[in-house]
Amino acid sequence: MATEFARLLLGWYAAHSRILPWRGTDDPYAVWVSEIMLQQTRVETVIPYYQRWMARFPSLETLAEASEQDVLQLWEGLGYYSRARNLHKAARLVMEHAGKLPEKRKELEALPGIGRYTSGAIASIAFGADEPALDGNIRRVLARVFDLDIPARSKEGESRLWKLLEEHLPAGHAGDFNQGLMDLGSLICTPREPICSKCPVESICRAHALGIEEQRPVSIPRARIPHHTVTAAVIFRDGRVLIARRPPRGLLGGLWEFPGGKLELGENFQAGLRREIQEELGVLVEVGKKVGVYDHAYTHYKVTLHAYLCRLPFGEPTAIEASELRWVLPDELGGFPMGKIDRQIASLLSLSAGI
Repeated sequence: MATEFARLLLGWYAAHSRILPWRGTDDPYAVWVSEIMLQQTRVETVIPYYQRWMARFPSLETLAEASEQDVLQLWEGLGYYSRARNLHKAARLVMEHAGKLPEKRKELEALPGIGRYTSGAIASIAFGADEPALDGNIRRVLARVFDLDIPARSKEGESRLWKLLEEHLPAGHAGDFNQGLMDLGSLICTPREPICSKCPVESICRAHALGIEEQRPVSIPRARIPHHTVTAAVIFRDGRVLIARRPPRGLLGGLWEFPGGKLELGENFQAGLRREIQEELGVLVEVGKKVGVYDHAYTHYKVTLHAYLCRLPFGEPTAIEASELRWVLPDELGGFPMGKIDRQIASLLSLSAGI
């Protein structure tokens, strides 16, 4: 028999569930793609990416047959690019073996990019398995309803939350239960100013009864986010610009960029850029006028990038740290997947035909 919490939540979800392009499908692949895209990304951001993805890669087979560059190109702008690389890698693994996505949580977790939350979401939503799922929205809802007075992301906090999910998971309705929790956290039990008057579980919410909704979940103090100053070289030769492909692993792996790097202590922009280009490409550059200054925040640090027009007086650049180099026309830059800052520079170059 369902607990009161589960009963109230399921009743609300039946009447108020969001209409989303990946809901109402019996295709496990579609559920998998949506859950990977939704990791650390808002629903409204994901929707157009999901629709373009499913139009281009409508099945496991089409994704497995695609090139990594095609996959990264379609993912561009969604961030956390390891998700795209893992999706691609997992699709190829599945097609090499079973030919279809596994149904069991443990088997799903053996695939690249699928952890405990994602495996539970896929197993419950796509296959009807009685598996819980715990993401940021669900974590917040549970921490408030059951007044979790320790950090929700601590080892003990996570353990208690998973246990609560297992205790309240309604047999045969895990998919709706998990999606109901996701919707509740996204629409009503928001991080700030939750709309308690519209919450289906207001009557049993302990944090609401105590008036401490915004004090839950308890968080662990964040460390100061470092800020790096970096430079990039926009090197032209015969009307073409030089771009470098990043190594396949690590931040922005496999994407293309304008070569450069982080300034060292005491360096000015020009000296730092000359050093970086010599280390990365094995050539000396003449640094010219500044193209622009660009700010961006990654997960664990922030950057301010200063881009400069540069010239190669002699020599041929070599891919010392990059996996590949290309000389391309400015109008061709749109065909190479890039991170946000490099895309901004590329768009400027395309518009101004090389400045």
